[in-house]
Amino acid sequence: MMYVVFILAALITIYSAVKLSSFADVIGERTKLGGMMAGTILLAGATSLPEVTTSLTAISLNNPDIAVSNVLGSNLFNLLILAVADVYFRRKQMFSNIGLDHLMTGFVNFGLMAFVFIAVLFPTGYHFFNIGVEMYLLVLFYTVGMKMISSSSQANKIEAEAAAAAESSYHTGAISLKKAKFGFALSALIIFIAGSALTVSGDAIAAATGLSSSFIGTFLIAGATSLPEVVTVIVAVQLANYHMAVGNILGSNMFNLLILVLSDFFYRSGPVLSFVAPVVLITAAAVIILNLVILAGMIFAQSKMSNTYNYFLPSVIVIVFYFISSYFLWTLS
Repeated sequence: MMYVVFILAALITIYSAVKLSSFADVIGERTKLGGMMAGTILLAGATSLPEVTTSLTAISLNNPDIAVSNVLGSNLFNLLILAVADVYFRRKQMFSNIGLDHLMTGFVNFGLMAFVFIAVLFPTGYHFFNIGVEMYLLVLFYTVGMKMISSSSQANKIEAEAAAAAESSYHTGAISLKKAKFGFALSALIIFIAGSALTVSGDAIAAATGLSSSFIGTFLIAGATSLPEVVTVIVAVQLANYHMAVGNILGSNMFNLLILVLSDFFYRSGPVLSFVAPVVLITAAAVIILNLVILAGMIFAQSKMSNTYNYFLPSVIVIVFYFISSYFLWTLS
């Protein structure tokens, strides 16, 4: 039954994510958000809802390992999604058709993830109102990073002008803005509920198989909760909305780290990062390395060295490194 619940929750998540992506595309087209900000803020927050419910449910089950490894594993899996999409749709050369604004989001992600790695490696143990001091700093760095991203609006302005110049499009003509907002909210709610089912069934699978909670959280649950990102990236690329595809992944990875703050708030035994298994450090390090390779891929794609034959090499490196890190995690688990 636990496998049936897990699969059903995953299928519901996929279907809702397809709708969510389409509604977000309409909202991005018909408002001043544009594809980049719609992907980085609106869509990223909604597709991260399964991670929210997963981590909070894990805390209620007194399993901080799943709460933290789910977040870091989702970030790792999200970067794999972006790399696989880039390789599969290599003729579209996704990274060549986005603004350098996304580099800012990528560097902010790198900085936040490096901070989390240090916090897990050297937990201070200090806390205020039962929230680790690291979480206060994480929120501060996140706020500063979002301001830096918002100020970098060149791609957003260009895209807004292009959207205004286009008199009609499939989504704009087929779905009203009011219907898109309602559909977006409803799809997000369904995804939110499905996330709880994924966690409870995933926790049961961990107990039944004997695998560590860190491994289950990093791969099985993280992979399932990242299904909305898989669907939204595929849909966005097919719609040639590359800003939304990249912005959704990088924005989700930023938003996911705030879930650690929420988990720490509800975990009553102390700072949550002090109660995770050391193997989590491997996941955190893998996220940092893959993030750097993705950033290098963006820069390379828009350089003169990039061509049809070597364009997708950075994404291939991401995919290979993902499976290497998976092997080490499996061995240690």
